[in-house]
Amino acid sequence: MKIRALLASTAAVFVAAPAHAELSAEELAKLAQNPVGNLISVPFQNNTNLNVGPDNRTQNILNIQPVIPISVSDEWNIITRTIVPVISQPLPNGDRTNGIGDTVFTAFLSPAKPGSFIWGAGPVVQLPTNSNSDLGNKNWGLGPSVVALHLEKGNPWVYGALVNNIWSLSDSRQGGSYNNGLIQPFVNYNFDGGFYIVSAPIITVNWKAESSQRWTVPLGGGVGKIFHLGKLPVNTQLSAYYNVVTPDDAPNWQIRAQVQFMFPK
Repeated sequence: MKIRALLASTAAVFVAAPAHAELSAEELAKLAQNPVGNLISVPFQNNTNLNVGPDNRTQNILNIQPVIPISVSDEWNIITRTIVPVISQPLPNGDRTNGIGDTVFTAFLSPAKPGSFIWGAGPVVQLPTNSNSDLGNKNWGLGPSVVALHLEKGNPWVYGALVNNIWSLSDSRQGGSYNNGLIQPFVNYNFDGGFYIVSAPIITVNWKAESSQRWTVPLGGGVGKIFHLGKLPVNTQLSAYYNVVTPDDAPNWQIRAQVQFMFPK
């Protein structure tokens, strides 16, 4: 109920703010698919992970992901991306813990006037914002993040990849040291009217785990569509991924649903 109320109140506020430019649905879809696009947006991405742990229970993670671009010159932008996870975590004793996980903040330096090849690079920081020891680590983390993609006017394909790795800056606090990597390849095919198909699996690796327990590799995809609430563009998406490689007791399926409120300039 709290999450539903948050979404409703956010939509009510945003619907009063008109978009600054009249873009077509196809242009809006491509803009939403660019991780370093010059676009203020607030995505709510809900990931439901199935068959977690020895009892095959369900974990739910709602990622609140505001994206704010900052113009530093005529040639360069800094695109900030923040991910705040709201987690419902099943515990081995049959109970469940609900709360906030660790926040991940990224700042991409990216050309303000790119061609069809677009890139961004910068630091990624993990902040120990978790509200419970079951939901995160109390050691700060830091590392590099890079994104590259191809996006061309008149071409329905948008594809690329985002890569980062985060090392803990200490090991003396809750959870100990960590060294975690992420690779997210993405490919989108856009149709008329703002409808598109998408595959954007999130591949993760825990470098400190045993070799047989390091990787989570999902395969899958889904569909997306641009809608409008009044003049406010909203990017919606639904997809499913099966983990073909996974550590023991990790989920084997993920259902991802996203609502992204967009404020194009």
